[in-house]
Amino acid sequence: MTGPLVPFREFVLKVHSRCDLACDHCYVYEHADQSWLTRPKVISDEAISWTARRLAEHATTHALPSVTVILHGGEPLLAGPARLRRVCEELGSALNGIAELDLRIHTNGVQLSPRYLDLFDEFHVRVGISLDGDRAANDRHRRYADGRSSHPMVLRAVELLREERYRHLDLGLLCTVDIHNDPVAVHDALAELEPPLVDFLLPHATWDEPPPRPDGSPTAYAAWLLAVFDRWTERGRPMPVRMFASVLSSLSGGPSLTESLGLAPTDLVVIETDGTLEQVDSLKSAYEGAAATGFDVFRNTFDEVAAHPGVRARQLGLAGVSETCRRCPVVRSCGGGLYTHRYRSDDASGGGFDNPSVYCADLAALIRGIEERTVAATESPAVRSPDALLAAHQDLTRTLLAVVHDTLGGRGGALWDGAWRLAAAVEADASGADALDAVLAHPYTRTWLVDALADLDAGRGLAEPAAERLAATVAAAAVRARLDLPVPVAYRDGSLHLPTLGTVVLGGPGERGAAVVHPADGGFLVRETEAAPGTALRIAPDEPEGPHWLPVRVLRQAPAPALLLDDLDPLRDCFDAPAADRLAAEDAEAWAHRIAEAWALLADAVPDQAAEAARTLTTLTPLSTGAAAPGHHGPGALGSGPVTGANEPALGLLSGFRRAKLRALGEVTDLYALDGTWEHRTPWGNGHVTFSRLLAETYERAGLGLYDPRFLTGVPEALDMIENAAEVTVDGKQLIAAVRKEISGTRSAAGRNRGRSLSPSGDGANVLVSDRKVTFE
Repeated sequence: MTGPLVPFREFVLKVHSRCDLACDHCYVYEHADQSWLTRPKVISDEAISWTARRLAEHATTHALPSVTVILHGGEPLLAGPARLRRVCEELGSALNGIAELDLRIHTNGVQLSPRYLDLFDEFHVRVGISLDGDRAANDRHRRYADGRSSHPMVLRAVELLREERYRHLDLGLLCTVDIHNDPVAVHDALAELEPPLVDFLLPHATWDEPPPRPDGSPTAYAAWLLAVFDRWTERGRPMPVRMFASVLSSLSGGPSLTESLGLAPTDLVVIETDGTLEQVDSLKSAYEGAAATGFDVFRNTFDEVAAHPGVRARQLGLAGVSETCRRCPVVRSCGGGLYTHRYRSDDASGGGFDNPSVYCADLAALIRGIEERTVAATESPAVRSPDALLAAHQDLTRTLLAVVHDTLGGRGGALWDGAWRLAAAVEADASGADALDAVLAHPYTRTWLVDALADLDAGRGLAEPAAERLAATVAAAAVRARLDLPVPVAYRDGSLHLPTLGTVVLGGPGERGAAVVHPADGGFLVRETEAAPGTALRIAPDEPEGPHWLPVRVLRQAPAPALLLDDLDPLRDCFDAPAADRLAAEDAEAWAHRIAEAWALLADAVPDQAAEAARTLTTLTPLSTGAAAPGHHGPGALGSGPVTGANEPALGLLSGFRRAKLRALGEVTDLYALDGTWEHRTPWGNGHVTFSRLLAETYERAGLGLYDPRFLTGVPEALDMIENAAEVTVDGKQLIAAVRKEISGTRSAAGRNRGRSLSPSGDGANVLVSDRKVTFE
């Protein structure tokens, strides 16, 4: 088996191998593996010491920041307070200075008392209690050997944990599903106890010993859990439910939150009372010896266990599930189900786990049911609303700025700290806040913020240009808002660039210095701090270009929107093609004319996209060549090389707009997950591509198809592929639904747009692979 070894981070330590209840659904005592009969009742001092030593060794080898140890059984409280204290002391001492120890205990609760909880408080041991619901539900399985109910004793334990002095130790409730129980009654009984977490567990079963299905329904367990989900939602989700949270997380592109679902590799190992090292305990439901590894803490390291074939099989992600599961669109959420539940002794391979879960139909129905019930509430507004997308990016930019400042922790230097304080002063003014938002929304703000974060993450500290850019940003906002606020700035190469406004020329190449920008009389003054008193440049932002002032030009030719022609910003050179130098006035006019002609074509052929692009596009940056790829900047910038005619820039605007929007969406929400895990064959090509490329090409072709329906060839088929792919998330599906709606009326436009030439060759199929003259990212 391939792939790197996955270190263990969770250790189940059996401190007692017997139990004071006789639950008839217990996998330890009632299922195939009966090895408990050969184990000592209580863990020995030697086994405790060697376990502690192996934990410290493993944590040191893999530089683990923390490890979780779950005290388990049987019933772990039967070990008694003295033995449990010994365990806590040994583990804590061994890991001191190496890794943080997260101690937990899973108990049936009937023995729990203040004597135990005071001990747990001392060693920060959090407590999880097994409870299957109300008395009727709990008594169905969780009884004493003589048939007596355990429910009153368990409730007493839960109420004890709810006391203020012990509340911080409460880990939550574990509930094993029984479809004979009333799901609403079970939910309400658990919710009434106000647990910090509820974990619903499917009863352990295999294809040899399938779970009971009284009505024969292949989705009876899904129906039960969805009834709980509906009640949970109706009651306002009164407590977290791990199973539901895991499904919701994976549907949105996040990780699974439980071993029983998702594709995350296992990182758990079991230490029995005799020091034997075993795989996950639930395997005892499969067959005698299924969990065995042949290792123990006295002779073997945890790394040896991690390399065991049985453990490795559960660390392979997608490669570790059956072929049927690999082709299933919900596999990213269900992960093939719990490994134990896949076992079949008479499968084609002669017996094993290379099968779907015995709960396969239930898991699929549960995941789809949760998705159907929550899609409206969980989708990102940015997918449906262009204005929400812009707002999300504005929030993202401000968040990045705050993260940079917080990461600096006061080590940004005088220029940064001064600019930060002045930014607060600008924002305190209503017009100043709007102006600051406008400057921060400039696409190249994202460029320097991302670079600054990369420098800080790499331990290089804050680069001088980042502090200079923050000061210039605040100064530009103050000027735009006409605030009487002097802002200290710094310049280099003889130039002070104020983003969105222009460049003040203060010297020659290579010259550096400090200055103060002070808004005044509808413009601003720039005074070098070392200049003679009274020496200052007076600048009006709308004044013509001169020896000391180079304004950012604005292209204003209808029907195109007003665009900044930014050929000045020092950060504009963030495209694959190099940025051009400052354009001559006549060249700028030519740019304005070409863009207006192109926009007229778009407004006629694709008015909705043209209107949305007009709200999104803010900045045009000339490039020295026609070939341009995505740039390193925020949304709203367009990089363009020299162009002729109108069709070519129209094509670039449209295709670039689609790529830009998809990229912008991907930066604020997850449209897919596990990209590259599967390969897809596009309807318009012979090669296999990743999901991200399939989505990007499909989305772009759909947009171009609104201009010329020839581009729609293969798009409906591609949309079907995407919608049924395992990678797509809830938001990805909503995007695809929007595309389907978007192209649904293209046939009526076919006559008007047919024959429109979109590329120099007139062959629309070449557009997606040819060099582009215009990109909008």
